[in-house]
Amino acid sequence: MRRGKALLAVPVMLLATACGGASSGSSGAMEMTGTVLEPPFEVSATPLVDTDGEPFSLTDDTDNDLTLVFFGYTHCPDICGQVMATLAGTLNRLSDEQKADLDVVFVTTDPGRDDEAVVKKYVDAFDPSIIGLTGPLDDIVTVAGSMKVAIGYFDAQGKELSPDELPPTYDVEHGTQVFAIDADDDVTTFWRADVSQAQLTHDVTMLLDEG
Repeated sequence: MRRGKALLAVPVMLLATACGGASSGSSGAMEMTGTVLEPPFEVSATPLVDTDGEPFSLTDDTDNDLTLVFFGYTHCPDICGQVMATLAGTLNRLSDEQKADLDVVFVTTDPGRDDEAVVKKYVDAFDPSIIGLTGPLDDIVTVAGSMKVAIGYFDAQGKELSPDELPPTYDVEHGTQVFAIDADDDVTTFWRADVSQAQLTHDVTMLLDEG
């Protein structure tokens, strides 16, 4: 994943590009590590496609108290794997009761290479309970844009590419934050990619208790 370029594929930027954003801070006994959004982001109901080839909306098909969402891609050479490992480790730290009230979703930003089978293999390698989504790029851009996530495609020299004419090898820039969607289908909190498993577990527990 390339860093530090303006992303033009989505008209509204997240708080930063790939690795920026508000500081996650330090975790205290009663403090949230994540950044609370005021006002929250309203999530698009546009359906994407799950690994069974069925429509899946982040609003209509997430009925639990809390949903964690991460946008990334399976060819990502660095941060995506780190964040996915953090999400999987967080799930391992939660009780069965907590996990029953939580969905964790991975949305690819590279549907040209990440079809249903590829996404399923990827998420299953971290935790089979993680929901993997792909779909038409326009739909992914719509959902990502509602959460202020920008998506861009670049060649090895850093030149921005049209998503309609991608070479065999390219990089994808995307927001690297983990987002929390509440029961009202709003994004209320986000965490930077460097959040630890312990910090995320602490915050998720607090949000579930509040719910």
